Amino acid sequence: MRVYWEDTDGGGIVYYANYLKFMERARTEWLRSFGLDQSRLARERGLIFTIVEVQIEYRRPARLDDELRVSCVAEAQGRASFAFRQEIVRVAGEGGRGGEELIASARTRAACLDRESLKPRPLPEELLNGLN
Repeated sequence: MRVYWEDTDGGGIVYYANYLKFMERARTEWLRSFGLDQSRLARERGLIFTIVEVQIEYRRPARLDDELRVSCVAEAQGRASFAFRQEIVRVAGEGGRGGEELIASARTRAACLDRESLKPRPLPEELLNGLN
């Protein structure tokens, strides 16, 4: 993904909370890779996912126009939750020079909930099969 002006503060540096948005997009695409569309899961099965824990370490600032790669790797799972290791990497280094550079790393845990009651529900079968 590319860093746009709207992602930055007045100095052209990515605002700290926007790293979480970048990671959310990567997790959403990860779910889609299993054929799971979150709006369809909510509508048809009454399931939603919510983040219940985030641990993030900011290492370097990302800047306006940087090209970033955001990874999402499933780490562990429970009956109704799963964890991810995520990294945000600047693809070409500052100013387009040099190699890749780690910008931020995080561990997130998502829970599967009933849309109405907000009580834990088992993870969808398609997801469990893909994780094993």
